[in-house]
Amino acid sequence: MEAIRNILTFDVEEYFQVSGFAGAVRGREASFASRVVPQTLRVLDLLAEHGARATFFVLGSAARGCPDLVREISRRGHEVASHGFAHECVYDHSPAEFIADLRRSREFLEALSDTAVCGYRAPSFSITHRSRWALRILADEGFAYDSSIVPIRHDRYGIPGAISHPAPMEIGDGRSILEAPPLTRATPFGRMGAGGGGWFRLFPLWWTTGALRRANAVGQPGVVYFHPWEFDPGQPRVRGVPALARFRHRVGLDGAEAKLRRLLSEGRFGSMAGVLGPFGPGSPSP
Repeated sequence: MEAIRNILTFDVEEYFQVSGFAGAVRGREASFASRVVPQTLRVLDLLAEHGARATFFVLGSAARGCPDLVREISRRGHEVASHGFAHECVYDHSPAEFIADLRRSREFLEALSDTAVCGYRAPSFSITHRSRWALRILADEGFAYDSSIVPIRHDRYGIPGAISHPAPMEIGDGRSILEAPPLTRATPFGRMGAGGGGWFRLFPLWWTTGALRRANAVGQPGVVYFHPWEFDPGQPRVRGVPALARFRHRVGLDGAEAKLRRLLSEGRFGSMAGVLGPFGPGSPSP
């Protein structure tokens, strides 16, 4: 039997745009040098080495000054999806503000990639109990899937008890939207993250590969996620950042690329569209 392919995703944003840095960066973003192009090109080259396809959730404000980057992601056969336009948490928006940000992002990305943008991931996975209304808006706007709800307890995101594998999520009125949550694993202390970000950089690789095997054993693909800045240990340090946010951002940066290479060499990975099925015209091939 053919091995299950897992789902590889990247959130394309600048290293200084992470939510944990917002208090230190807000109002002086222009003083930070952009590094998103070389960071992302490095990731694209790494994926080409391993024959892997991925979904790139692109932040509009990060790509605004480098539109060729979006074109290059699409040209190399990867799926372009939305990470919103401004890196602001959904629960800090009103529904009207969320719609405006969503439309601005989608129009921008579709014009550059010449493909349909069918997927969304909220900045900082910020669709929670208090912003679950966003799922109805995503469905109303024609998005095929969301990848924003993490079924764990966390100080910034998460809906404990939510689905832990890609499946339709009810949004009311008999409707649903496909939810593709990042990989987690059950522990005696409750579910914990295992699919990427700081979890991937902090824990040994077996923490992630073991979670993938458990998901695959029950016929489910696992969704892993990364940011191009995680493979750039030489990035400048941002001053004035709280200690916890600084730790979450910098832990494991030095070994992250080698770890990702090992992960890619141990399994088969594809994009959301390639693994879960085409979502519309222009979707990349599996």
